[in-house]
Amino acid sequence: MNYQDYLSVTPELQEALKEGKPVVALESTILSHGMPYPENLEFAHKVEEIIREKGAVPATTAIIDGKLKVGLNDEELLLMCKAENIAKASRRDVPVYLATGQNAATTVATTMLIASLAGIRVFATGGIGGVHRGAQETMDISADLQEFANTAVCVVSAGCKSILDIGLTLEYLETFGVPVLGYKTEEFPAFYSRTSGFGVDYCAKDAEEVAKIVKTKWDLGLKGGVLVANPIPEEYSMDHEVIDKAIDKALEMAKEKGIHGKQTTPFLLATIKDLTGGDSFASNLQLAYNNARVAAEIAAAFAGK
Repeated sequence: MNYQDYLSVTPELQEALKEGKPVVALESTILSHGMPYPENLEFAHKVEEIIREKGAVPATTAIIDGKLKVGLNDEELLLMCKAENIAKASRRDVPVYLATGQNAATTVATTMLIASLAGIRVFATGGIGGVHRGAQETMDISADLQEFANTAVCVVSAGCKSILDIGLTLEYLETFGVPVLGYKTEEFPAFYSRTSGFGVDYCAKDAEEVAKIVKTKWDLGLKGGVLVANPIPEEYSMDHEVIDKAIDKALEMAKEKGIHGKQTTPFLLATIKDLTGGDSFASNLQLAYNNARVAAEIAAAFAGK
């Protein structure tokens, strides 16, 4: 067997990839571990609809019944959204879950891996993982960053989650030669807010320019991905001080409860949602929709190269 035997790609996506049509990969962890049901199901359909409206084909990924799923039908989407006995799969978990038949939602790292295996070059997510605050003691660094160093996929996100150490996350990406492109911005966005106090490597003026930069990188044989930092729309951006206070409180609560590893991010996001009266959840939805739009435009531009 080779890796193709583990891939299950829908006929629509097989045809789209064969014909060189624009395709945008989507993760499923945001569905199974980032949002409650049934709001997550509504979100799943909406984000796929946005990508189709922009002329691209959505490819939501997951691990189901021993297969790397590329594109989910309604039944499979419902399975991911109900999240009953759905694990969270990062790169290290993939062979275990495939071999044992454990169903799992895909993180940023795993979605990049699956997209690359399927030949998909563009992926839209909410925010990437990164270096956690206090990582100099805990060594808690997301596998997403190593995936960027090794896997040739262009990822559109609203920066990294503001629960992280943004400065160290950017330093890590620089060390491994990962370009961080600001989408029409000079400043790296902080997920819920448009500003972070940190800059980007280059401000890309439009999707066409992003596609050209990405193609050039890979034409040169330079391994690894590209991060496109796309700020949350102005009208949904949250006040930096408000969100920082909520994050600090959530981090304290996580420490008190002894929460660590895979459970950290879901706990923090749920706690921040409660502390902000749901405002952070509304912002989360809108930034993800915005990323889907931009990713579809980049995929279309890249397909034309």
